[in-house]
Amino acid sequence: MAKILIIEDDSTFSQVLEGFFTKHGHEPYVVNDVKKAFKITDQQSFDLFLIDYRLPDGTGLDILSYLLEKGLAQPVIIMTSFNDVRTAVKSIQLGAFDYITKPVNPDELMMIIKNALGKKEGSITTKSVEHTDAIKGKSAIADKLYEHINLVAPTDMSVIIQGESGTGKEYAARTLHAQSKRSDKPFMAIDCGALSKDLAASELFGHVKGAFTGALNDKKGQFEAANGGTLFLDEVGNLSYEVQVKMLRALQERIIQPLGSTKTTKVDVRIITATNDDLKMSVANGTFREDLYHRLNEFKIQLPALRDRGKDIELFISHFIKISNAELDRKVRNIAPQAKELLLQYDWPGNLRELKNVIKRMVLLTPGETAEEASLPEEMIIAVNHAPRPNTSDLKVINEVNEKALITETLVKVKYNKSKAAKILNIDRKTLYSKMERYGIE
Repeated sequence: MAKILIIEDDSTFSQVLEGFFTKHGHEPYVVNDVKKAFKITDQQSFDLFLIDYRLPDGTGLDILSYLLEKGLAQPVIIMTSFNDVRTAVKSIQLGAFDYITKPVNPDELMMIIKNALGKKEGSITTKSVEHTDAIKGKSAIADKLYEHINLVAPTDMSVIIQGESGTGKEYAARTLHAQSKRSDKPFMAIDCGALSKDLAASELFGHVKGAFTGALNDKKGQFEAANGGTLFLDEVGNLSYEVQVKMLRALQERIIQPLGSTKTTKVDVRIITATNDDLKMSVANGTFREDLYHRLNEFKIQLPALRDRGKDIELFISHFIKISNAELDRKVRNIAPQAKELLLQYDWPGNLRELKNVIKRMVLLTPGETAEEASLPEEMIIAVNHAPRPNTSDLKVINEVNEKALITETLVKVKYNKSKAAKILNIDRKTLYSKMERYGIE
């Protein structure tokens, strides 16, 4: 039984969810706005959060950010009624476990919740990768990627893995470790994007008893836990300036100093970092130390977006169907031509992670051997049918599509800090708000 907090302002729908979860043996609690969500999470602990994206006094991302700042590890699932998967991808980038679109399919919701509760580790910093989900592509761009991995893996060079959300950065990091001379030593992964400023230093470098309120025992940091092996830092650009200073010292001098301690400990760790952003931009903006950037960037690997991988997508579709059939006890063998065409035309902003979720949903909703178009998410069908054709000669349409994409990408990079976004885009805030309203960017 799981204790689930539902944050939903539609009273009828929230009652339906409450009854649904109770029927399935869970313990649901319901609040209807951001303020009440903050209050109840300060008073009680929950196993899972199910949050509507649009709320009367804010958005689900406000709650997601608040939970991360508090260092809570429980999985968050975002619900959205908007026909734009980019809203959901945004929530994944900021730390949500998964998303689901309204109207909610009960079987799909239970599948996501089962996965979320099954993967809850009790530590917001640890992440795992399912190697059964991974498969090498056969395209030229995939060959070049693995050529670079094979080249740098046996060395001790620090590597930055850059790529959009969902492209498989942690899998690439684990592959580097597995092919390195450190493969028999620990591989530790830490999600810097899920760490509050205060929690980050403790997680990385450890602390001694009494170092701060709540430090009841000595704790070994991830640097020490990974000693002799590899430390993977996902979303490294989110680390505070103070933690960056400590990390630079750890890398240069190969020593760490736990919080509250006067003693130092020697460490031998290979660092692999990953980021959705271009850290050069963060350096230029003054949010990331240039000396640390150069220390981390001894070799850079760029992971391609799914939309750029050509025929590889068909390979991935077949792979994920096999996995989903085994997990869900289904026997999907074929995809109807119209559904296949939609899968191939879609631009996959969430990349492999989104593709895996879509295929799993498709298999779940297909009782027979052939998956039809109806098993695909509605927002995906709408996105394909309403997307401007690449061969359009309408310059205005092309410019508007590119401008919307750039604004959205920039907002994600700065975690929707509109002042920062306006500065990067070289426009004033009023113009940014106007363009966001024009393009329907939430």
